Amino acid sequence: QVQLVESGGGLVQPGGSLRLSCAVSVSISSMWTMSWYRQAPGKQREFVATIYSGGTTNHADSVKGRFTISRDNAKNTVYLQMNSLKREDTAVYYCKGISGTGDYWGQGTQVTVSS
Repeated sequence: QVQLVESGGGLVQPGGSLRLSCAVSVSISSMWTMSWYRQAPGKQREFVATIYSGGTTNHADSVKGRFTISRDNAKNTVYLQMNSLKREDTAVYYCKGISGTGDYWGQGTQVTVSS
């Protein structure tokens, strides 16, 4: 069973930075893709960023230039560096992994951007 555990969320002022982590219970080299999604109150879950097994990344237009997805294969961890945070980035952030055995989600971590 693949388990994903997010951490690093919290309260930050507009313009600030946070780094989210997603620890995976199996080798992330075996995962086809690792992604971050977010869900704001009253809204649908939306795509934020993904990193493919080959290292290629893709970011949503709303975060491009501010957020960066990366991974550390040795630590089986995926990161989301978030800079220049805005109030509209407030949401629960989820990590998702896709492998040959299925799709896997973490429990989420809350990010609140407020002064």
